[in-house]
Amino acid sequence: MRGLLIALIALLPLNSLADRPTDGPESATPPRVVLETNHGNIVVALFPDKAPLSVANFLQYVDHGWYDNTVFHRVIPGFMIQGGGFTHEHARKETAAPIRNEADNGLRNRRGTLALARTGDPHSATSQFFINTVNNVALDHTAPNPRGWGYAVFGEVIEGMDVVDNISAVRTGGAMLGGMPSSDVPRERVIMKRVYRVQGEQVQDKPSEDTPAP
Repeated sequence: MRGLLIALIALLPLNSLADRPTDGPESATPPRVVLETNHGNIVVALFPDKAPLSVANFLQYVDHGWYDNTVFHRVIPGFMIQGGGFTHEHARKETAAPIRNEADNGLRNRRGTLALARTGDPHSATSQFFINTVNNVALDHTAPNPRGWGYAVFGEVIEGMDVVDNISAVRTGGAMLGGMPSSDVPRERVIMKRVYRVQGEQVQDKPSEDTPAP
């Protein structure tokens, strides 16, 4: 799938997703998360009513500060931007166990949505996610088989789509990721300096702390 499939690895001693409560549809507003990048902030709203396991998985990493100082390591204009697997030094991060694919939840990979990246195994998603920069119908669920499972959408950008578009326009090329050659890697680091939850409409509650670029 044009380089989207990423090999994922060992276990990190995070909380078990099976035992973790999720933000349910009874919440007044959906859970919101800020991706504070060196290109600007991206605010996303999550869909726990449609993708409860995927949202719980993502928030587990968010709440542990796991995404802090990771990068968008793959950028393909007219397709998507992908991150959540490598440090700003391009070292691979260990993850929690993979989760079941929820791409059959009726949500589509349209522009501005977040979905979980995975390997060729439909149920292999862990920490990596991507933001669709166009409507990617080829990534939608069509059938419960390896070719048709698709990629599980679990949220969407509600502020900062201009930041996403700016990241999508960065210059890319070949580079080493986790000791392996990879393509479509930004020439200059696109860093998620901090990723954190916010309450309700408040997206500026947490003060900024600049992280120096490598």
